[in-house]
Amino acid sequence: MTAMKSPLPGVIGRDRPLRVCYFGTYRAGYTRNQIILKGLQAQPDVSVHVCHVPLWHGIEDRVQQASGGWRNPRFWGRVAGAYRRLIRAHAAAPDYDVMLIGYPGQFDAYLGHRLARGRGKPMALDILMSLHLVAEERGLVAAHPATGALLFRLERGGLRRPDVLIAENAAYGGYIADKYGLPRERFRYVPHGADETVFHPRPLRPPDAPFRVTYHGGYLPSHGMDAILGAAALLRDRADVCFHFYGSGPEKARIVRRAAELGLPNVTFHGFVSQDELLDGLATAHVCLGVFGTTRQANFTVQNKVWEGLAMGRPVISADSPTIRAALADRQEIYLVERNSPEALAVGLGELRDDPARREAMAAAGHARYLAEHSIPALGRQMKEALLAGIEHE
Repeated sequence: MTAMKSPLPGVIGRDRPLRVCYFGTYRAGYTRNQIILKGLQAQPDVSVHVCHVPLWHGIEDRVQQASGGWRNPRFWGRVAGAYRRLIRAHAAAPDYDVMLIGYPGQFDAYLGHRLARGRGKPMALDILMSLHLVAEERGLVAAHPATGALLFRLERGGLRRPDVLIAENAAYGGYIADKYGLPRERFRYVPHGADETVFHPRPLRPPDAPFRVTYHGGYLPSHGMDAILGAAALLRDRADVCFHFYGSGPEKARIVRRAAELGLPNVTFHGFVSQDELLDGLATAHVCLGVFGTTRQANFTVQNKVWEGLAMGRPVISADSPTIRAALADRQEIYLVERNSPEALAVGLGELRDDPARREAMAAAGHARYLAEHSIPALGRQMKEALLAGIEHE
């Protein structure tokens, strides 16, 4: 990578703070953006200016546009209006050392590149997830091939513009580099985490009985919801084990129907609830569930729900993969089982049900690992180091 020169070499982070322009139409409420923004702001040697204009109205809005809604001239009018406001906001921004585009920002990279270059500054992009891969796994590419091809080209062009590409880990970064023909030396790595201002241990404790197994988050193909229902079916005769589901998503209706078809008395769907109700549900869980799918996305990432369970001080059980083993020690900080295997999940839950001391020791170790490497300050420090490494002089 050819690094752009810092305007004041050798002093950033020592004599003065690293100045970051956090830029784009990114999802301001999305966990990744909130954690990274708070993490950078928590660094004493980092100064952050937020340059953000909302564009997307929510998940359903993005799915609608990816399903062909982008052809509507009103959508492009909305995009043009958002970018005009973003240009004005950037013009009013103070001087900075590096522009960091929040997730999702692959499309914002086109505009960000021009604006950052206009000031002679480098640009970094927090990729987090490949937009094309997400659309592919949700069936949008197969249902709308022309849109899928356009999304591929746009993402490839957007990823070629930044000086620094931030991925969760080397496996995901390598996949994106190979897919789009990008130089691997342009990548830096900042893992997932959780927001401990929200997810932290609560005074509530799990009841003596029944044994509560809790899932929270989106109903997505990568999460392996069928494996969870399969485990519930295998444990249906154990009246002391119950499953609680919190959240919504594109597969929820099918999963609820499937649970009804199986006639599972040990499954409760709470839907989308208030934050306090969700946190109480996690605090009273004997075990929190991670993900169990077999998709690339599931294999490449350690999802937020894993870190959020650990941040709450609860034991977590999730599917095995090289990525999660690189982040957490099996049977010490997390309990890993075979991917997409109801039988393995049921056996693991049974073992954890019968060994409270092991559960609590695992929860304590997992919480300590979270605090050390995946909390807001830890991720802010890692992002600062990634940005500095990307813009330093060769």
